[in-house]
Amino acid sequence: MSERIHLSTPDVGQAEEDGIVSALRSGWIAPLGPDVDAFEREVADRVGANHGVALSSGTAALHLGLVTLGVEAGDIVVTSTLTFAATANAIMYTGAEPYFVDAEPDTGNMDPDLLHAALSKLRADGERVAAIVPVDLLGKTINYTAILAVANEFEVPVLADAAESLGATHAGKAAGSFGAASIVSFNGNKIMTTSGGGMLLTDDDSIAQRVRYLATQARQPVAHYEHTEVGYNYRLSNLLAALGRVQLSRLDEMIARRRQVREMYGCLFADIEGVQLFGAEGDTHDNVWLTSILVDSSIAGWSPQDLTAALAKDNIESRPIWKPMHLQPVFAGSRGAINGTAERLFTTGLTLPSGSALTTEQRNRVSDAIETFLEG
Repeated sequence: MSERIHLSTPDVGQAEEDGIVSALRSGWIAPLGPDVDAFEREVADRVGANHGVALSSGTAALHLGLVTLGVEAGDIVVTSTLTFAATANAIMYTGAEPYFVDAEPDTGNMDPDLLHAALSKLRADGERVAAIVPVDLLGKTINYTAILAVANEFEVPVLADAAESLGATHAGKAAGSFGAASIVSFNGNKIMTTSGGGMLLTDDDSIAQRVRYLATQARQPVAHYEHTEVGYNYRLSNLLAALGRVQLSRLDEMIARRRQVREMYGCLFADIEGVQLFGAEGDTHDNVWLTSILVDSSIAGWSPQDLTAALAKDNIESRPIWKPMHLQPVFAGSRGAINGTAERLFTTGLTLPSGSALTTEQRNRVSDAIETFLEG
């Protein structure tokens, strides 16, 4: 069988290898070091934030962001239902309750009107909403203008989950620069990678200092090991930061290559009735991390599952858009403002290979497989 084509594999080469070898030979093998410091500055500069704190994962960044914003057991944190489980899991780590808000049909991102309705209801019921965690879906930012206006009206801090959207913008500002703080992810399948890793970004010096302190086991600044509260082992290693620095220098190039892949899909499905690129309108502000299609089976005459089966025969990966959190067994019974949009996107959506590391031969394989399927 042909080599498997994945949705989004790491795009690494000689430059990344050289960066890691240089860090290795520098002697900074243990966590922290000059590459961590430089990586934090460079990512913060890229998004226009005052501070960056490099951490072991985007999930760790979410967790510490919530803790630093004062989220406690028994609180409510309002978040997007159309997201990966890490968003809701981080809320659960604090003992708070995730309250899920449904999506806009065009983008899959949190619906500002539903957010307003949810906050109004929760306030009327006398419940404490400690934070809002909206999620930038598949590389497209939420409508921060509208979401932040709602958050400001109700005086609730926003921790922006920009795990998937580094390199995207909204209203001329970069993803990662919104809210009291934002987080980004450098997981292996993201737009750029440190293998595993993430970062919290903020303009607030006190938030950055608190996150950095908690991420290093809450160690007091004394010669011996002194701890007055529980901390976490959440810092990014110097070696992985060296990888991230090279990846960051190539970010625009990798976004451009993903855009070429999206344009390929745009051409393939342009004349197919009942099929549209998901969230493609205005995608010049998108980082095009993943490209998905929406399929109206009653018009197209085939379902997303049919195309998945056809691609699988040629060892090509595809998958549905995220299964909404309110439909996940682990969150059964969770509350939220749900109108069915996220479920419809999950049912009709299909994500296709989108990575910047796709070779010309791999792109052609995907294109040929789709064309063969469409010709029936």
